[in-house]
Amino acid sequence: MERSYNVIPTDSGVPIKAWTVGVPFETAAEAQLKNLAALPFIHKWIAVMPDAHQGIGATVGSVVATSGAVIPAAVGVDIGCGMMAARTSLSASQLPDALRGLRAAIEGAVPHGRTDNGGKNDRGAWRSPPPAQVAAWAELEPRYRQIVEKHPRIGRGYAIEHLGTLGTGNHFIELCLDEEDRVWVMLHSGSRGVGNRVGSYFIELAKQEMRRFFINLPDADLAYLPDGTRHFHDYMQAVSWAQDFAAVNRELMMAQVVEALRGSGELPPFDATVEAVNCHHNYVAREHHYGKDVLVTRKGAVRAQAGDLGIIPGSMGARSFIVRGLGNPESFCSSSHGAGRVMSRGEARRRFSVADHEAATAGVECRKDEDVIDETPAAYKPIDDVMRAQKDLVEIVHTLRQVVCVKG
Repeated sequence: MERSYNVIPTDSGVPIKAWTVGVPFETAAEAQLKNLAALPFIHKWIAVMPDAHQGIGATVGSVVATSGAVIPAAVGVDIGCGMMAARTSLSASQLPDALRGLRAAIEGAVPHGRTDNGGKNDRGAWRSPPPAQVAAWAELEPRYRQIVEKHPRIGRGYAIEHLGTLGTGNHFIELCLDEEDRVWVMLHSGSRGVGNRVGSYFIELAKQEMRRFFINLPDADLAYLPDGTRHFHDYMQAVSWAQDFAAVNRELMMAQVVEALRGSGELPPFDATVEAVNCHHNYVAREHHYGKDVLVTRKGAVRAQAGDLGIIPGSMGARSFIVRGLGNPESFCSSSHGAGRVMSRGEARRRFSVADHEAATAGVECRKDEDVIDETPAAYKPIDDVMRAQKDLVEIVHTLRQVVCVKG
């Protein structure tokens, strides 16, 4: 079988296998990956997904297996960020002609965006968390208190107030139609402010440890925590908790969206438990690859073991995909997490106008103002090219097209 990835040679360290055939791939991301490959505890090679682009320290769209250490920046600060999708019993013919009311119902049910610099008047947080949030927090809080007791700075900010909230940036809630015109609810979010605090805190702690032991790295953001140390244990405890927080956050949002749609007065009664997928794409997990127990860090990548269901969203106005993993061992059983940016947010704002964005999102009920131009479809790689580049990693189960998109 013809090899479907490029091998990027490195002067030192492990090889880099990049599933980037036919898609844009930055030289800055390649340089970043070479720095990562030079670390002494990388297992076998680095796998690069077709949506890869430059990140902080570690490249977004990278899959890194390590033995004996963890790199907090390779997980990043949006810990547990991921996707959830549920298929409903609705069909396209049951949607109203005008979809603005459904979008308004979703926006009214889920706090989104960020105002007041994240202060007490932030519209993206709950003033008084609903009962479902209170019950979910009762399950999460004991482990959180154990973490905060050892690292008080992590506790300085919202936690329960962000459960069941969307956030900003590329996070979204969508109504989509599949190839049979069935209606899906899909959303993208993570561990919100508390996950950011966990990530930021331990990234800085790892940098301090590198300075303390006079370890010079090609990039300070590749600072790591060695296995067996207290900081390693504490990070793994905190990151595991933040990943659980993120999964619960998505579950709560999904329930809020479904109830809002049912209460909108614009839809007939429907079921939303036909099929659901909930998967991380910024996280670390203990796995077994090539004869060894390792830590696999996926920063902008989805686990795609044989039979795994995953979600690969396109940009606003583009297609998205429900996929099934093919269990390709060379990618450490992983796939892309989306289309991947092809330009920075600043460059997108400079290059595109509101009129460009309106044209690109024609037919989608969504925001069409200057504050979302950095999320316009042309700022991302073409999703069809991305899917072709990883045809040996996943198979497409459903193809979705957006009809409503809510952004923070």
